[in-house]
Amino acid sequence: MRTDFDPAAMSRNDFYRLLTATVVPRPIAWVSTTSADGTHNLAPHSFFTIASVAPPVVQFSSVGRKDTLRNVEATGQFVVNLAPEGLFEQINDTGTDFPHGVSEFEAAGVGSEPSLRVKPPRVAASPVALECEVHTTLGIGDATVVFGRVVHAVVAQDVLVDGHPEISRMKPLSRLGKDEWGTVGNVREISRIRHADWRGPAGDR
Repeated sequence: MRTDFDPAAMSRNDFYRLLTATVVPRPIAWVSTTSADGTHNLAPHSFFTIASVAPPVVQFSSVGRKDTLRNVEATGQFVVNLAPEGLFEQINDTGTDFPHGVSEFEAAGVGSEPSLRVKPPRVAASPVALECEVHTTLGIGDATVVFGRVVHAVVAQDVLVDGHPEISRMKPLSRLGKDEWGTVGNVREISRIRHADWRGPAGDR
């Protein structure tokens, strides 16, 4: 048995809660921006993924018009900082609806460091930062998708193993439904099968 949900018959918020509880886990883009007047902003966005590899482009969605989106439109730059488990409370704090003009870096006590290629600062304690210039934006309903070309990436040496970022050392957080957050937990590995090596469905092997 299944239960049917019709988005046309549900409120926006009710279907939002359904979507965010079922599209899980969602990686978090902890986005730092700088306003036209120089105020540094920091906010978590959980509608986030890779859009392209060549050129390297990442994307996140701003639901509604928040300071992050206003700053991106005004300056054309932002930084995606990885949201690590050790900064759980600070990441949540930066999601607070502070008044316009308040710096979340200062309000939440998050340390920053200068970026190399863009004006917005990086989160000093985040193990990974992707410095981006806006490629394009796309309005869809009540959200705006921001595509950013990665112009520089930096990774903390202590999360690298043989030059590769190790997930067990980065310990990224993810968003789930309601007020739930996820940690990495168990990690499984399996190689993709080439057609030349195909031996039938997994259940038959």
